[in-house]
Amino acid sequence: MNQGELGVRATKLKKLKDQVIVITGASSGIGLVTARMAAAKGAKVVLAARNEAALKELTNELQQAGHEAVYVRADVGIEEDVNKIADKAIKVFGRFDTWVNNAGVGIYGEAMNITNTDMKRLFATNFWGVIYGSKLAVRHFSEQGNPGALINVGSTSGDKGTPFLSTYATSKFAVHGWTESLRMELEKEKLPVSITLIHPARIDTPYSEHARSYFKHHPVHKGMIYPPEAVAEAICYAAANPKRDIYVGSQAKVMQLLGANFPSFTDKAWELILPRTQYDKKRQSKSPEESNLYHAGYGMHERGMNLGWKRKRSLFVKAAKHPVLTRIIVTGISVWAVLKMKRNS
Repeated sequence: MNQGELGVRATKLKKLKDQVIVITGASSGIGLVTARMAAAKGAKVVLAARNEAALKELTNELQQAGHEAVYVRADVGIEEDVNKIADKAIKVFGRFDTWVNNAGVGIYGEAMNITNTDMKRLFATNFWGVIYGSKLAVRHFSEQGNPGALINVGSTSGDKGTPFLSTYATSKFAVHGWTESLRMELEKEKLPVSITLIHPARIDTPYSEHARSYFKHHPVHKGMIYPPEAVAEAICYAAANPKRDIYVGSQAKVMQLLGANFPSFTDKAWELILPRTQYDKKRQSKSPEESNLYHAGYGMHERGMNLGWKRKRSLFVKAAKHPVLTRIIVTGISVWAVLKMKRNS
């Protein structure tokens, strides 16, 4: 296990079936799939979102299936609401073992045209929601004296700036910076907290339908798209197994590597390729009032109306769960390739 895999090297997390997991943004997309997956694996789940009707429906669904679940209507951009989530978890279950900062909103538009008011509202959810949740979770784990997991859902847009998603990308850069800085401080203090940053590529969720759009055509994901189950799988794994980073999709890792090593080239490629993969010419943008920027969007939808190659899984997530086996396989393939080249030479 390499350095950075643990918030604290001695951290040993509970098995998922023995955990109480808090999930924000649980009414749709990644949060909804994660809630169902974690509950199916035996975890007790505390569900939070702004859409109370969807939360109630999901909680009833899980309870009827024999799982333990409660919900809290909360806007993570409001600190008092985030406190209510923790209070509910402690009141019902006596604790929580994993806190997942997943809630997020999006804005499509040219950077100079997006109002400061809309930008601040996005940051309230995407950045401040993570700050409130992170601080609360760390304090809880420290006071309880039991190891816990903090999982922050970032984005490939937090590794490489994204045109026409400037506000969203900036908020995710902030989340990435916060997560790395907090991890180092807690490591230094030897606090029993595992901190994982999830880096999803484009995921097939209603994110685009919910987003505020300044464009004529409706925003959408095109190209290679990964299922929300891949992100949920990464989250559930990190809840029980300390990991520093998990990339969901080769797309996410490739963009991170290209952006870090060939920034100018990647800028040009992104400027050329990205715009036409961000909207559907056959659909008009919804009105600003229909977005979820200032109020809850529709709930109980795992997937969105995205276009392109929809993958069934992420091999990067599978590799993250089995790093030793992956290294053995890669080494074996490399040795085989070298030997074959020698025989043919």
